[in-house]
Amino acid sequence: MSEKAFRNSMKEVLERYFRARVEKWTYCDKDGVVYEHPSIIEVDLVIRDREHLLIEVKSSVSKGDVVELKRIGELYERVRGIRPKLAVVSPYVDERAKEMARIFGIEVYTSVE
Repeated sequence: MSEKAFRNSMKEVLERYFRARVEKWTYCDKDGVVYEHPSIIEVDLVIRDREHLLIEVKSSVSKGDVVELKRIGELYERVRGIRPKLAVVSPYVDERAKEMARIFGIEVYTSVE
């Protein structure tokens, strides 16, 4: 419930003050790019000007979550032809996940340092 409240608040701020478009990107990954079997993929998407940002908002983030977001980004680029920036937002990000995110170029936003 708190993740949903955070998403809704951020959506309003981004749309109102930054004139960004905020939506959920949903895609049927029939080739199994992300999970190695057909799946429905959902991720938060922010578009401002020509910049696309995929954001994963979670209560905690592990290495697996980072790899998952990386694969979703690769799928998005394949489908849309646009390389997105990637970010995770969480109050807790595992140290190994932070390191993996750094290697993959994924921004990490957390209150725990």
